Amino acid sequence: MHFSVHKKIQIGFVIAFTVIIMASIFSYLVAKNLLDNAARLNHAIEVSKRLEVINKQVKEAEAAIRGYKLTKDSTFLDPTMKERSLHIEKEYQILRRVTSDSRIQQLHLDTLRHLLAIKYEQLLQSNIELDPATDKASVISSEKVMDRIDKTVQLMTRIEESQVHEKSELFNFFSGLWVPMIFISSLAAIIIGIYSYITLTKEVRLQQHIESKLKSYQRDLQQNISLLNKTNQELEQFAYVASHDLQEPLRKISTFSDRLQVKYKEQLPVDASQLIDRMVAAVSRMRVLINDLLVFSRAGRIVPESIVPVDMNELIQEVISDLEITLEEKNGVVVADDLPIIEGNPTSFHQLFQNLIANAIKFAYPGRQLQINIHHEVVTGQQLGFVKEDRWNDMFCRIAVEDNGIGFDQVYADRIFLIFQRLHGISEYSGTGIGLAICKKIVDSHHGYITANGVPDQGATFTVILPLLQALKNEEYETTSKA
Repeated sequence: MHFSVHKKIQIGFVIAFTVIIMASIFSYLVAKNLLDNAARLNHAIEVSKRLEVINKQVKEAEAAIRGYKLTKDSTFLDPTMKERSLHIEKEYQILRRVTSDSRIQQLHLDTLRHLLAIKYEQLLQSNIELDPATDKASVISSEKVMDRIDKTVQLMTRIEESQVHEKSELFNFFSGLWVPMIFISSLAAIIIGIYSYITLTKEVRLQQHIESKLKSYQRDLQQNISLLNKTNQELEQFAYVASHDLQEPLRKISTFSDRLQVKYKEQLPVDASQLIDRMVAAVSRMRVLINDLLVFSRAGRIVPESIVPVDMNELIQEVISDLEITLEEKNGVVVADDLPIIEGNPTSFHQLFQNLIANAIKFAYPGRQLQINIHHEVVTGQQLGFVKEDRWNDMFCRIAVEDNGIGFDQVYADRIFLIFQRLHGISEYSGTGIGLAICKKIVDSHHGYITANGVPDQGATFTVILPLLQALKNEEYETTSKA
């Protein structure tokens, strides 16, 4: 499967981001366990310290009693047993708060409190003079309580140490994963970085190469446009000169044939007169053809300055007025909708609709009143369905010129817009086959569309689609006019 450069870079960054997230999660877990381990260690140290202080003070109190009994020196009883017991109680309460989150330690503290209470009573009784037998029993009992206190303190210390050990093992586990994870993520980041750098470097070089080629093509295109402009100007001049120069010999042929017929009409045989008539008709057709070719060469050549809002209602009425005589000859009727204002070249639009209506008049069905209907609707480019996506929001006017004439076979729908293409013989219908080609050229120059639909003996419909606004640049006009 082939991936584009952009897709590869996206995948690389996704992988890098995923690795970074995983490394961050492991780093967080390691840091959290490190902090928890440190907190647990501090907690164990504090608990051990408090236990050691309690144990030490109990032993010091017991040693003070023994020293007093041996020496009778009252300084051994300073501080007093009550003061010592209060200090022990203070340490005990602190230890109680420190271990409040451990139920088992709280139970051991309950045991320790009970033993301390017994020990406190024993210490108070030690101040009283007893006989040797009683004193000996008291010492033995005191040593047993002290042993139990030592065992309780040791047990609580071991519990704290075991918890510290558990935290240390968990920390070591995450630390063991953290080091390779950091190494893998760093290695992946380096590889992705190198890959991205190489890929982006290639992309930049390719982009620079494309831009260089585009600039070269643009220069060539500008040169070709300039050359095409010059060629079009020369062709236009040639068309004008050719039409003018060709018209002159035609006028002479027409003049000489007329003189020949007038001066030698009685002397010419019948077949000679017929040949002259055919020659005159051919000259007439030649003159019409030259004029139509000149019109075709200039059709659609518009400039931005010639684009203005055109009232299509007024324009259609002007066309109908120009064709009034031929409409009366065919007993034709034109019915038009209330058309909108469309930006374009008024002269070109006039020629466009004059050709379409004249075409309908020419191909009227014999013996049937000619009916020409002009309908329209305003639609968006998206509704049309065949315009490019960047023109979907543009507004278009779809104008249908419908007649009930002789129509045509739909298989010839595209052919009729080609220059010199005729569906009927010249003896049946006059014309050069250029009119509809001129229509297509005008519509194309306005960035529109034209189509034809026909049914033999029933009529034809020519649909013209024009944008309401002509938002074009100068070079676009020039390029369009050359088409």
